[in-house]
This record gives sequence, structure tokens and C-alpha cells, in this order.
Amino acid sequence: MYKKIIIILLVASVNVLFGQNNTNTPYSLFGLGVENKTASAGLTGLGNTGIASSSPFEINLFNPASLGNVLQESFLYEFGLNGTSTTLQTNGTSESSTNGNISHIALAFPIRKSWAIGVGILPYTKTGYNIDVEDAIEGSTDTFYTRITGEGGLNKFYISSGFKVIKDLSLGVDVSFLFGSIDQERQVFTGSYVSISDQNNYRGIKFKTGLQYKLPEFKTLQTTIGATVELPTSLSGNQTRTSYKTLSSGSSAIIENEVEYDLDNFDLPLSYGVGITTLIDKKFTTSLDYKKVLWNDLNDQQNNESYVDQSIYAFGVEYLPSKNKFKYSSNIKYRFGLNYNTGFLQISSQKIDSYFVSAGLGLPLKRNSSDYVNISYSYGREGTLEKNLIEENFHKITVNLNFVGNWFKQRVID
Repeated sequence: MYKKIIIILLVASVNVLFGQNNTNTPYSLFGLGVENKTASAGLTGLGNTGIASSSPFEINLFNPASLGNVLQESFLYEFGLNGTSTTLQTNGTSESSTNGNISHIALAFPIRKSWAIGVGILPYTKTGYNIDVEDAIEGSTDTFYTRITGEGGLNKFYISSGFKVIKDLSLGVDVSFLFGSIDQERQVFTGSYVSISDQNNYRGIKFKTGLQYKLPEFKTLQTTIGATVELPTSLSGNQTRTSYKTLSSGSSAIIENEVEYDLDNFDLPLSYGVGITTLIDKKFTTSLDYKKVLWNDLNDQQNNESYVDQSIYAFGVEYLPSKNKFKYSSNIKYRFGLNYNTGFLQISSQKIDSYFVSAGLGLPLKRNSSDYVNISYSYGREGTLEKNLIEENFHKITVNLNFVGNWFKQRVID
């Protein structure tokens, strides 16, 4: 019964998910904002690895081929939360903030043996910034200020399917529907006050394919390799603008009132990833992932900023003492991870890279249970103080609730 109550709460949380897509980083000013680094189950504690992860009791957002391992009479559902404390630094100042968010809601269930479907919703990008810019008035020694604020981001609703082609080979496909709005306001302070508010709406479809192959066992080693490919796509957009001007005398006039414009399409590039996961002596599991995003192919450059090819390296290790179903402590999973991201944004010839280290626990809800509460802590940095840029340091807590049901199991009546 408690599982049914939880799933109702998950569905009811969808509206909250849309309303809490928040962040605080100046680098979200560019493009569609910063990517939401969401991982399911305990993969956050493993450095966001998972391309080759194939547990039948966990939802894997990174590779749809993992659905081929879902057990025939099981039903997986998951709910994630995170909270982040961020400090932004320049060479002379610093600013701190905190925010919380629902990270994802996901379900997975079989439709026949070795073939399952997954659905879920999560933030895809996040936007949140408040920037003051001082510029000189042409032909004068005076200056004026522009305050630029933004919030919002895109959401992702996905439907995925994975199945086993042969005993040790699984294939999968993922169709994602991207949609959402990014709101930006520019306030210009000169002899008068001008406010320009833009609501930028984007939508589009993105496709991903994946595979996983379990290699023959070698002594105490069980190894799985995985790969994914995300196809390039183009998001269409439109803008609704409202602007007005207030004079120093106090009188104001509307310049534009909810005027609609078509935006240029925003292109998302081809990307691919590979991973390897190895179970050692049924106690240690190591994961190593690499992902490449080909932003250079878009040839998109604006002023002093440009998009560059992005590489992501991730490593994780998990320790499970013994899986003794009669002893709670033997079912606790201990995790550690590393992640380095070269970034896709280059400003003043300086790449905006990032890294984080993570540690986590997988806590079973009870002995001999596949239901887990996965808790992880991450510390990381994004950006740099070089060339008068901004460095962001963050602490992040993630809680993922992972449940396994058997609602499709038929009762036998004698």
C-alpha cells in the first residue's frame, strides 16, 4: 500500500517539478542555460557514470539499453531531490546562495520478457542569473548601468524502450520531448529607465540510441560495456516581448506590449559516449565513462563567446560488503566518484570547465529488500578566476528514492 501512495505523490509532484527549475550561475546566461546534471539511483555517488550500468532493480537515465534487464514481473519507480549551496567568486567579491529542486520522476516496467518501457520527466537545462553591466555613454565620460536577470529553463519528458537481442546484448532507444521557457529582463538606467522583458519559448524532439554487452566472465570479474549516441536536433522558438520607458519626471509609456517574434532555431549537436562497468568478486563495482559532445560542428560564435567540443570523463566505485539478506548492514552500498567536464563554452579564449567529487550511500529500506534510499554528497567547481571571469564552488546533496514493485504478478488461485 505504501508504494501506491508514493507513486501518487510522484505524479502529483510534476507541477512542482516545472515550478522549481532554479539555479544561480552567471554562465546560464549563454544559450539555453546550464545542463541539469541529473543521475538516477545511486549513480550520482558514482560520479554520474552509468553508460554500462545494467542493474535490473534500478532505472538508468544514461542508457536506454539497460531496460532490457528489467525483470518480467517487476515495476520500477523513482523520485529524486537535490539541494545545492553555491558560492560565486570574482577577484574581489563573493556571493553565496542555496536552492532546492525536484531532480526527476521516472518509471520503468516490462511489456514482455527482456523488453521494457521507461518514462520520466526532469529538468533539461536551468537558468538563473542577476548581472549588472556598466557601459560608457558614447561621446561622454559618464556611464550607464544595465541589469540583466534571467530564470527558467527547459524540461525533458522522455519515453524509452530497451530489449535483449540475444542473451548478453541489449539495445535501446530514447525519444525526448524538450520544452520550456527562459525569461530575461533587461533594465537600463540612464536619464530615464527602460525595462525590456522577453519570454523565450523553445520546443523540439531529441533521439538517443544505446547498447550494452555483457562480456564472458573471467575468474571473479563480470564486465559490461556500453555505448550511446544522441543525434543532433534543432529546437524551434518564439519570443513574447513587453517593454516600457519611465522618464525622470515620473511619466511612463509602453513601447511594446506582448509582441511576438520568431526566434532562430537553437541547434543541439551530435554526441556519443562509451562506458565499462566491472563487478569484482561480487563486492566491488567500478565504472568508467567517456562522453563527447561535438559543439564545434555547429560553428556558433557570438561576440566574445563561442561553443567548443566538450569532453566528460567520469569514474565511480561501489562497495557492497556481502549481500547477506538477513543482515541490514551487509546490504548498505558505499560509493565514491569523480567527474571532469571540459565544458562547451569558451569566453575570451578561456574554456569554462568543471569538476566534482562525490560520495554516497545506498540504504535499503529493510533487510532483504531491493528498495533503496540513495544519498550522495558532491563538491565541485565550475569556471575560473582567470581573465576576470567568475568561479563557482558548490556543495550538493542528492536523495533518490528507488522502489521495486511486482504489480504485474498474476495470482494463482487453486
